[in-house]
Amino acid sequence: MAITAAMVKELRESTGAGMMDAKKALTETDGDMEAAIDWLRTKGLAKAAKKSGRTAAEGLVAVAVENGTGVAVEVNSETDFVAKNADFQNMVAAISTVALSVDDLDALKASDMGGKTVEETVTAKIATIGENMALRRMAKLSGETVVSYIHNAAADGMGKIGVLVAMTGDNPAFGRQVAMHVAAANPASLTEADLDQAVVEKEKQVQMEIARESGKPEAVIEKMIVGRMQKYLSEVTLLNQAFVINPDLTVAAAAKEAGVDITGFVRLEVGEGIEKIVEDFAAEVAKTAAGG
Repeated sequence: MAITAAMVKELRESTGAGMMDAKKALTETDGDMEAAIDWLRTKGLAKAAKKSGRTAAEGLVAVAVENGTGVAVEVNSETDFVAKNADFQNMVAAISTVALSVDDLDALKASDMGGKTVEETVTAKIATIGENMALRRMAKLSGETVVSYIHNAAADGMGKIGVLVAMTGDNPAFGRQVAMHVAAANPASLTEADLDQAVVEKEKQVQMEIARESGKPEAVIEKMIVGRMQKYLSEVTLLNQAFVINPDLTVAAAAKEAGVDITGFVRLEVGEGIEKIVEDFAAEVAKTAAGG
């Protein structure tokens, strides 16, 4: 029986198996979908499907830098315990190395890594380790000099927060200080020009409403808003933030003293934006005892 792409897609969606594994299962079972599912289960390759609905909000961010290009990738797991697993860490490190040669997440997922695609490798690891996992994000940064920093490192080059900083000039020690600042201060953008203007306008409207509660005249309120927005922009844009190493200077002023020009940054933190389902321990034990 001819194995079609639609059949492979259906089997992948129902089992969570990788594309090549799904195709092989269908080939081995002459296109019988139920038999193919059983074949995958016997090989331990359908376990991923049972895990796919569970929230993966832990994991690691890994960074890699090579020849003026840096990448940061986030790979999630369900528990911090798995993030400390050597097999998981080795996979994440390998993925970050592959990421250096591609431009986006889709290309990374489809890239070869030891005879399987990166996506298939992650699926296989789900079956091996027994937790849901996801290659969630990738960010890339290029510059004359790119430095990296990992906060709360779990292993070399990976941890809970990964930062890349690009700059002109050769002062990696200062670049690392800026990367540490980014990890701590979490700026929204490099400069005001890089900010989402919708976010800026929303903040302005909020400040307007707060100011109007004071009952002051509109002309006074407008002057108040100018000052408040300047303060807001100094808090959320990297170059205008007070430098954590020397709060008397802005990051821009510190960079000038260091003889560099900061041109970009990336900050990825594990689990950002993922809604976590929290159960108390007693409820978790009861759920497990009930077979949940």
